[in-house]
Amino acid sequence: MKKRTAGILLVFILAIISNNGFSQTPSITNVDSRLYLGESDNQPLIVGLGGSEGGNAWTSNRWKEKREKFIEKGYAFLAIGYFGMKGTPEKLDRISIDRIHDAIVEAAKNPKINKNKIAIVGGSRGADLALLIASYYKDIKCVVGIVHSHVAFPGHTETFTTSAWTYKGKELSFVPVSEEAVPSIMKGDLRSTFEIMLKNEKAEKKALIKVEKINGPVFLISATKDEIAPTTAMSEKIINRLKKKKFKYPYEHLAIEGSHAEPLKHFDKVFAFLEKYFPV
Repeated sequence: MKKRTAGILLVFILAIISNNGFSQTPSITNVDSRLYLGESDNQPLIVGLGGSEGGNAWTSNRWKEKREKFIEKGYAFLAIGYFGMKGTPEKLDRISIDRIHDAIVEAAKNPKINKNKIAIVGGSRGADLALLIASYYKDIKCVVGIVHSHVAFPGHTETFTTSAWTYKGKELSFVPVSEEAVPSIMKGDLRSTFEIMLKNEKAEKKALIKVEKINGPVFLISATKDEIAPTTAMSEKIINRLKKKKFKYPYEHLAIEGSHAEPLKHFDKVFAFLEKYFPV
């Protein structure tokens, strides 16, 4: 994954050097959504979003045990795939958060679901998406972000010159790739690449996810030795923003010792947070 990403970024570097423009067609986002229900009535809805691996991660066997545990605890579960599968955009590029929210609203119409209790659980880029959706839509009442960012970043294209996300047809501001990041890109050092990109404080400020607008509890899990991005530092920035904005709902940040994937081994913490602040 690192080598492939570095290769894609190299194309972007060459584009800068040659000063050539690239013509890109905006993505039209359709989503793949699959609803899993228990037997009870009035089930709170948990929405699951995967990351940069694409596809509908939460429908896979890898996540089956955790998905079924939500059902056992009395939650309904909606797995959403938003790129990288049939009927969805090929790449993580200008994904419409409106369309994803539409899919959530549609699923919440099921008579067994309590449409007033919707939470989103996202990992990596899916966690960025979860925070973004919740910051724009008041019907999302709880968010769990796992190894997320505090800002929007570029889409995963050959040039990295477009946003990963759109809202009402407009690209969200993002932190761009900088020429200073070239040595790190060449080494395949993704974490260093992101750290250098974030030196652009002006762009960072414009691309901030307005987490203070979230209408419910927020739980953040980061990895202290994350090889992909500085997720612990980014989580701390979110927590500081919530404090500064006097966020009225409960919020927590748990920093797990280990790499980008390590927090996924601690899902008991997610269930504990939901049972406390978003109970059935």
